[in-house]
Amino acid sequence: MAADTGDYPSFTFGEGLLDTVTLDRLATQRVMPRLSTDPEVLNVINTSAQHVVNLLENEGKIYGVTTGYGDSVVRAVPPELVAELPLHLSRFHGCGMGRFLSPEETRATLAVRLVTLVRGWSGVSMELVELLANMLRLDILPRIPAEGSVGASGDLTPLSYIAGALAGERDVLHKGQIKLSREAFAQEGLKEITLRPKEALAIMNGTSVMSALAGLALEQSKRIAAAATRLTSMCSLGILGNTRHFDERLFNAKPHQGQMLIAKRIREDLAPMQENHEATRMQDRYSTRCAPHVIGVLQDAMPMLESVLNTEINSSNDNPLFDPETGDVLHGGHFYGGHVCMVADTLKTQVANLADLMDRQLATLVDTRYSNGLPSNLTGATGARAPINHGFKAVQIGVSAWTAEACKLTMPASVFSRSTECHNQDKVSMGTIAARDALRVNELTAQVTAAHMMAATQAIELRLNEGELTDVMVGPRVLNQMEKVREVVPFIAEDQPMDKMLRELTDKILTGAMDVTF
Repeated sequence: MAADTGDYPSFTFGEGLLDTVTLDRLATQRVMPRLSTDPEVLNVINTSAQHVVNLLENEGKIYGVTTGYGDSVVRAVPPELVAELPLHLSRFHGCGMGRFLSPEETRATLAVRLVTLVRGWSGVSMELVELLANMLRLDILPRIPAEGSVGASGDLTPLSYIAGALAGERDVLHKGQIKLSREAFAQEGLKEITLRPKEALAIMNGTSVMSALAGLALEQSKRIAAAATRLTSMCSLGILGNTRHFDERLFNAKPHQGQMLIAKRIREDLAPMQENHEATRMQDRYSTRCAPHVIGVLQDAMPMLESVLNTEINSSNDNPLFDPETGDVLHGGHFYGGHVCMVADTLKTQVANLADLMDRQLATLVDTRYSNGLPSNLTGATGARAPINHGFKAVQIGVSAWTAEACKLTMPASVFSRSTECHNQDKVSMGTIAARDALRVNELTAQVTAAHMMAATQAIELRLNEGELTDVMVGPRVLNQMEKVREVVPFIAEDQPMDKMLRELTDKILTGAMDVTF
């Protein structure tokens, strides 16, 4: 691969492990991809490919090379047709539906598949590895439909669009245009490949789409959890709440580590308020008082989820595998995405809980029965114009709708296994569906987060305007967060459409551009 350009750091495939943080940065082009030039790495790949050639010459029978696929394993492929079989595999799986993966999701998928192939257990040629690496480097992105995988025998249908693209037969997005992959290759001085025996199967029979999507969802979830923590501090300020709910002694008495961390962050946010204000209520509502207990569940689960996903990303997960040292053929089920499904199902449940938490906090801010003196619906209008202004009334309704939809998607996908492919694939993971669900739950929850961020900023500013809070009481961390919100959203004094602001904030939350620091 060509040398890196610009000042971006790089990740070298074949050297070191790819974690979800780096995967997210590769997907957003904040880290540039490189392919190892280490002779040992390249030798393993070449040796693995030669094992396939040797087995074919000496034994004459390899699953998916001289046999049909799946339940069709009993069907022998005549020697003169063996060379055509990989292309047929990529073609008959070209039945994906639904939306196309975004550029970020596609880059992540390419990266995860490349990690698997460079390990040398898959029997693919150096020529294929280099072309796949160049596709990622040059941003030649296969158009991959999101729907059609049951998550065992891998992501066959969506990954077939990568196999077909490598062969020059599928559409790609390149330099802002949709074109045939062979056209994009020609424009970059590359050439499509002829898929060798086992190569289409090696590309397609794995967990790369679900792992990529779940990896991006996990990194988004971290950002949402951080935002929910900061918003709890802001909500507590907005309602002039009781800062002592986050006392360190309380959380030492129930020492879940993630929960303790969330409480610590809120406590530090609210330290200026605690020093300068005594709460009038003994106990605030659960959505404020118990926020560390809600956010803390996700925070405590995150290290385990991240560890499981990192293991999956850096695994050999197609079938069959070839021992790089001996060439022995190992038939198994590493294409099964159960671990990824568990990560995604867990993420979507816990993130939807954050949507529900923030929905309740926002409802507290807009309702005069519970807001401790804030104007109805947080309207900034006063005097004669107050009767026609309704502030955040419709936004709160929208938040309720987005929260309901997020919660609806939390049904675990793993329990909906469907027997398919003539009952050969009779127990499947549904990991790809779970990963897509997790991304959608994140999107909905980020919309809730954006609305709450606008409302909480408005609430604190209203208190500041009335002299019920001062800059000293609010403190530098929350004031800094408010300044970031105000770069997108003005103080809402008169009713106005908020959809564009909501969309911009939502995008910033999901991508990390709305930085939340502690």
